[in-house]
Amino acid sequence: MTSRTARMKNPAMVLPDAMKGIQSIYKAMYQGGVPHRILELVHLRASQINGCSACVFAGVTGAKKAGETDERLHAVAAWREAPFFDEEERAALELTEAATRIADRSGQAVPDAVWDAAADHFNEEQLSAIILMIGLTNFFNRINATVQEPAGATWS
Repeated sequence: MTSRTARMKNPAMVLPDAMKGIQSIYKAMYQGGVPHRILELVHLRASQINGCSACVFAGVTGAKKAGETDERLHAVAAWREAPFFDEEERAALELTEAATRIADRSGQAVPDAVWDAAADHFNEEQLSAIILMIGLTNFFNRINATVQEPAGATWS
């Protein structure tokens, strides 16, 4: 196992007002009516897709605090084949994959069928919370990949 340190402090911590705005978005997102465990699954799946070890580590930690089991967490990367997720969770995970892998498709980034499945389970406020979680996770995945934030690192 290779131990490394980040290239620099997380940019959200370097610029004084950046974290204030991010925290406001997180606060609003967690008030959107989506079960915390689903938001954590969304965060974890986007981080897995993007290969962000720091966010995968944080995602597993956060999901366990939200009551997730090891069995389900081990299966998130293969959620389509795993029997552990209900239709609501599957819709959120599919939306996460589509919105995270925008560059992988031509045409609609998020196909209507994916959107419609999510909209069948979540209202507009809840969809907003999920979309914000997807966006913020992708935001942090890109920051962490750029500065090489190691898994388990704490921001200072």
